[in-house]
Amino acid sequence: MIKISLCMIVKNEEQVLDRCLSSVKDIADEIIIVDTGSTDKTKDIAKRYTNKVYDFKWVNDFSKARNYSFSKANMDYTLWLDADDVILEEDRKKFLKLKETLDSSIDIVMMKYNVGFDENGNVNFAYYRERLLKTSKNFTWKSPIHEVIEPTGNIKYSDICITHKKEKESYSRRNLDIFEDMISKNIPLDCRQKYYYARELMYNQEYQKAIKKLESFLNEENAWIENKINACLDLANCYLQINKEDMYLSSLFKSFEFDTPRAEICTTIGLFFISKSKYYQAIYWFKQSIQISPNLKSGGFVLLDYYNFIPYINLCVCYDKLGDLKTAYKYNELAGKFKPNSPEFLNNKEYFKKRLTNLVQ
Repeated sequence: MIKISLCMIVKNEEQVLDRCLSSVKDIADEIIIVDTGSTDKTKDIAKRYTNKVYDFKWVNDFSKARNYSFSKANMDYTLWLDADDVILEEDRKKFLKLKETLDSSIDIVMMKYNVGFDENGNVNFAYYRERLLKTSKNFTWKSPIHEVIEPTGNIKYSDICITHKKEKESYSRRNLDIFEDMISKNIPLDCRQKYYYARELMYNQEYQKAIKKLESFLNEENAWIENKINACLDLANCYLQINKEDMYLSSLFKSFEFDTPRAEICTTIGLFFISKSKYYQAIYWFKQSIQISPNLKSGGFVLLDYYNFIPYINLCVCYDKLGDLKTAYKYNELAGKFKPNSPEFLNNKEYFKKRLTNLVQ
């Protein structure tokens, strides 16, 4: 059986840290907590689970803090979590089984990261992350912000999920400030950092600047395809925010230059046409979406509802608007297979119960 070091960096996480550590305490053989300047009870909570609590002076660099935490690991494999992550019971059981069965030749175990949820708690946004890493390989975090470890070696994809249960909804300039600090110090941004810098500008509603950076990023020859496709979605959103609808669609269509269509793009195009009451065009794009399968192993962000529920429920709307009630009913039923408790599906079901009865009469 392998042994695992859990390595975390934290700051002012008293609301969530106990929840996280209680979910992983019987998985980790060693818990290492690196505090980057908490002023609340974070360190007191950490000390209930481990005596390996270290201070690290914050230097506007997440990778340095994470690498410091990894440097303290002593077990066969190193696991990382954020304080607002949890391992749910089903996944905890799978993780304990993995400890017993993992082949020691495996260098990295990729695990799905569930980060977005609908009103009923169903996962609608997920992607894989490098989660469990062989300690002897000395994997290194890179990038001061949106830090990452480049997956190399013998990689295993697991069905174990890490669940992100965010409690803080407010968005701050922290990430943007780190990027702008790098720029002020003439630290060059690599392709990935250029993309995330543009996203931070967008999140902070600096849409004109974001557009310039996103358009520049899309011309980067060495940029990752998945980032380019997401950049097209972000670019379209920025143009929409400044009321340039003519550039909205062209930004989405540009994604087709880089790879085969993603349902995120096709569904977004469909939603644009339905907003313009152009139902036949919307139907075309929604039908494209439902023919595409999500590829979580691509490493890109995957909006799962865009592959099934959203196109199905909107196909229902389109056909209803066109007067084809039976086809509309069919697509509502298909949407219900994915989200049987959704208000949209249930309201439509009642609507069709009355309309189809009247139609028969």
